[in-house]
Amino acid sequence: MNKEAVHRQHHIDLLPGEAAPTVLVPGDPGRVELFAEMMDEAKKIAQKREYVTYTGSKDGVAISCTSSGIGPSPTAIGVEELIRVGAKNIIRMGTCGSLQPNMKAGDIIIATAAVRGERCTEEFISIDYPAIADYRIVRASIDACERLGLTYHLGIVRTHDAFYLESPWAFGDYKARLQKWIDLGVLAVENESSTIFVISSMQGVRAGTILLSSDPIFGESEGDPDLEQHKRDLVRVGIETAKVLHEMGLDRD
Repeated sequence: MNKEAVHRQHHIDLLPGEAAPTVLVPGDPGRVELFAEMMDEAKKIAQKREYVTYTGSKDGVAISCTSSGIGPSPTAIGVEELIRVGAKNIIRMGTCGSLQPNMKAGDIIIATAAVRGERCTEEFISIDYPAIADYRIVRASIDACERLGLTYHLGIVRTHDAFYLESPWAFGDYKARLQKWIDLGVLAVENESSTIFVISSMQGVRAGTILLSSDPIFGESEGDPDLEQHKRDLVRVGIETAKVLHEMGLDRD
């Protein structure tokens, strides 16, 4: 188990105290800038490689946002280092390809667990160990969506390594490759959640995932014309989830 470290972390470039107990983790560094814009106040704390961090407050609640880049390996590095500087709640806040026919662009997906289709976390522990979201973060995310009046879906997502095998940009008949997951009721395919769940759970840290259905594979047209507004909604849910966790007293231990 990693313990909190007093030195500046090699990749995220943070010291203990520079990140709030609740950290939102988008893949895209640009979404960190959007987070900062939507806070009451926020300050850029660090920028190194794909890891950009802002820490600020919203309605008196301290929240940080650190980008992870794309995929399991950089996400694993970022999560390990966030834990070392004192993060207690780590929440992925990203986009995905939603898989079920009833899902529309702009819907929010709250993951309860993730299929471990990536191989990064097998370096840490065998595939027998489950990738499960912390139930308190799931509850807080549900409350956040309901407060904001946003449509959400609750269930299992699939994390995997190969973006160009299972995505709307994949070659060939990607829907056929995804069919078994569709039939099993998996809600979406993405690239980071199981990594966050496994590493956080192994080290006694709460973790969750909030996803934006930005590319439904059963959509009638390519792309989402309201994508920018929907990204703002995603960040709103992340911030509101952090506020709910604060109300629950889960950012003070």
